[in-house]
Amino acid sequence: MALNINKSSCLWRIQLFLRVFLLILFFLPHLLFSQQKHALLIGISDYPQYKDSDASWSCIHGSNDVQLISLILAKQGFKIYSLTNKTATHDAIEKKFKTLENNVHPDDIVYIHLSGHGQSVEDENGDEVDGWDEAFIPYDAERRYNEKFYHGEHHLIDDELIGYLNSIRKVVGENGIVYVIMDACHAGSSYRGEELEDSTYVRGTDIGFSKTGKLYTPKIDKRGNIQISTIKGYAPLYMLEACRSYEVNIEIKQNGKYYGPLSYYIYQQLLTMPLSFDTKWIEEVRKNMDKDIRLVRQHMVIESSK
Repeated sequence: MALNINKSSCLWRIQLFLRVFLLILFFLPHLLFSQQKHALLIGISDYPQYKDSDASWSCIHGSNDVQLISLILAKQGFKIYSLTNKTATHDAIEKKFKTLENNVHPDDIVYIHLSGHGQSVEDENGDEVDGWDEAFIPYDAERRYNEKFYHGEHHLIDDELIGYLNSIRKVVGENGIVYVIMDACHAGSSYRGEELEDSTYVRGTDIGFSKTGKLYTPKIDKRGNIQISTIKGYAPLYMLEACRSYEVNIEIKQNGKYYGPLSYYIYQQLLTMPLSFDTKWIEEVRKNMDKDIRLVRQHMVIESSK
């Protein structure tokens, strides 16, 4: 009888061990990868200057934004991937997006920040109502179309960017979140706020990139909030833009350094409110930008899928 009891007890323990082991195997991926935080930061200050001045972009201070944001996100436990100045070429940016996609997991928080020039590009596939795509300008993208030397292949077109974002959103899933910051401008001009010492650097250009010589006219859209279509199974997306499509994004000077205004006020907000699934910080950034008299000519735009 004792022998049978020992066998029964041993069998029960083996079954219990197997159940616990299977539970560990099931939950281990979730325990290891639950709500990790990743940030991809891209900022360009020193664009190359070509002999043909029409091909050159003015130098601004996008890399200052990366330095500022990386400080606060590192303190909040984000794994940071960054590219600045000459390292921020089109191909390098593409590779970083692929690296980010390969490293994120379900339920993660993802923060993507692009600071630099922006430009509208003549639409070639007919998916834009106004006939213009929008592009972020990598280090190696020139300002004008040139039949012999440059056809726009290094512009980071919004269609391409959306492809990268959707791939990341699919991996992160509905219980994660993706934030995208665009501290650039697609309707920049030669405006200089002479009455304000800080307003001396403008991001973007009012000249569209066109193969046919088409004249760019920015569309007038005064919406501060724009709804993005949701995709079942994909992470919610929040895109913050420094100004409306027809406005100018002006850098501001703080403590002797120039920053993109959206970047600076995000940094200020994240000093007191950690970046999380709580999106209340976004409206706080807008409120603070609206209070800055240097920014009376620009208005932050929020595009979201929620």
